[in-house]
Amino acid sequence: MIRAGSKIGIVCCSDGQNREYAGRIRRLEEVLKSIGLQPVFSDSIYVSEEGISGTAQKRAAALMNFYRDDEIRGIFDISGGDLANGILPYLDYDVIADSGKTFWGYSDLTTVINAVYAKTGKASVLYQIRNLIYDHAKQQTADFRNSVIDGGEELFRIEKHFLTADRQAEREVTDKVETAGNQRQLHGIVVGGNIRCFLKLAGTEYMPDLTDKILLLESYSGTAARMETYLCQLEQLGAFRQAAGVLLGTFTEMQEKRCRPSMETLVRRYAGADMPIVVTGQIGHGTDAKGIWIGREYIFGVK
Repeated sequence: MIRAGSKIGIVCCSDGQNREYAGRIRRLEEVLKSIGLQPVFSDSIYVSEEGISGTAQKRAAALMNFYRDDEIRGIFDISGGDLANGILPYLDYDVIADSGKTFWGYSDLTTVINAVYAKTGKASVLYQIRNLIYDHAKQQTADFRNSVIDGGEELFRIEKHFLTADRQAEREVTDKVETAGNQRQLHGIVVGGNIRCFLKLAGTEYMPDLTDKILLLESYSGTAARMETYLCQLEQLGAFRQAAGVLLGTFTEMQEKRCRPSMETLVRRYAGADMPIVVTGQIGHGTDAKGIWIGREYIFGVK
């Protein structure tokens, strides 16, 4: 458990940080210290001349060093990109399972977060700690301190609504239940995250069982055609037959470009009329994004 004064590990399991962003990393260090934490940075933070922050084995070792260090109370990844799934064979899942530490990361770290759940049953948090230094820094820092140090829930309080099955109007009912199938609530363990990165796990031992799960999907890049290919793959994997429902986060490029068909329309098309779909604008790549536990049970529905 993280408390004021705790040491936390900072890693880059995916693409490392460019050295031109060293000022931002120093700023993050300052913010973390200002709220009472002691950040400890791994030796795989910055990219080398080869454009990576170390081999997969080196990045995995950096992560495992923090899991084995009894002084480290939590582990936060500040990377993203493409390389995170490379470390999965080199992690010691027995050590991870026995630790009391939570792993935090987002985007490409979807691979690590879901692998940890699949192999150990441990929950992790989909959240980017660098949000503490961006344009919503004040609110993010307050929510982070509330939830990580003070034991509150502000970082995890998300606004959401259920999507109706009426595709002609594409109406949305705030905090109402799904009309299709008379669903009163959506209940299950949340898995998933970034749709592209989650699909890297398909066919591997690191893919979580989707039976009765809530499948979270979000993305930074990609327009409608790319999203449709991902949804097609999920359908062919049987994801929508197995899952209890879908939680849609933000799809940044699609929303910025006002792509049609919308992600809601595409998911309804592939998931079917009876699939409960919850939508939130607070999970994803936005600098105002909230955190969500992957591998933890949630209930969405009428209170």
